[in-house]
Amino acid sequence: MTSNRSAVSTRPKGRQSTAKPRGITPRNGPSVVVTLAVLALTSVYFLAPVWWLLISSTKSNAGLFSSSGLWFGEFKLGDNLRDVFSATGGLFPRWLGNSLFYAGLGGALATLFGTACGYAIAKYEFRGRGLLFGCIMAGVLLPGALLTVPLYLLFSGAGLVNTYWAVLIPAAVSPFAVYLARIYAAASVPDELIEAARVDGAGEVRIFSTIALRLMSPALVTIFLFTFVGIWNNFFLPLIMLSNERLYPVTLGIYGWYTVTQHATYAIVITGSLLSVIPLVIAFLSLQRFWRSGLAGGGVKI
Repeated sequence: MTSNRSAVSTRPKGRQSTAKPRGITPRNGPSVVVTLAVLALTSVYFLAPVWWLLISSTKSNAGLFSSSGLWFGEFKLGDNLRDVFSATGGLFPRWLGNSLFYAGLGGALATLFGTACGYAIAKYEFRGRGLLFGCIMAGVLLPGALLTVPLYLLFSGAGLVNTYWAVLIPAAVSPFAVYLARIYAAASVPDELIEAARVDGAGEVRIFSTIALRLMSPALVTIFLFTFVGIWNNFFLPLIMLSNERLYPVTLGIYGWYTVTQHATYAIVITGSLLSVIPLVIAFLSLQRFWRSGLAGGGVKI
């Protein structure tokens, strides 16, 4: 007994077990470094064109070819801005307004129609629902450029070519909006909630406008942003439909500057491109808080 007690007493006190907890990686430094390196390269890949656009918009036509493409040269931003707003009889502000009209109203209509259609496909049982959704999926996969000539022939027969309607009506129909709304409605709008509203005497329009739209708010913002950017960057459809310069969106107007005199207008083409990006940045910055709050609210169970 004495020997056992002495053996126990001779053990060092305060020694902790050296066994490592399961599930904890002893070294994660290399993986973190690799992740940060990939993120840095990705950021450079996406931000380098924006940096080049900012730098090039401050240069004259000669400075674009005589100085470094990624650093400042002779500062001519004021002259370029003046040339942008005075070229083609000062139509650039009108082109920006046209793009805001096409993208804003077209995006809002596409969001409303797409959400209503997607909600109906997700929540109502009717014959041919699967076939209808399959046709919509085919519309998502079909390149929009393939529909430009048929649309031109259709609108030409209706007498709508070279009008605002020729760009606005196709923009108000988005198969992607229907697809995304259908997926989100099926996941975020409970059938039990709809049945409870019907028992309380609410009509289908009221259920959609007061319940479904609120639950689908993150999808609404997502659909609007995607359609807004798609309509803003749309080039081929206005090129085919419009011949009046006063109806041009900003993308088609800038293209006209480049093709008329080419190298003599490089500076104003680049500066106009920079100005045309600003509304897109404003749209994302102004809507991201609604997007984030909607996503957070959708993850809370009530």
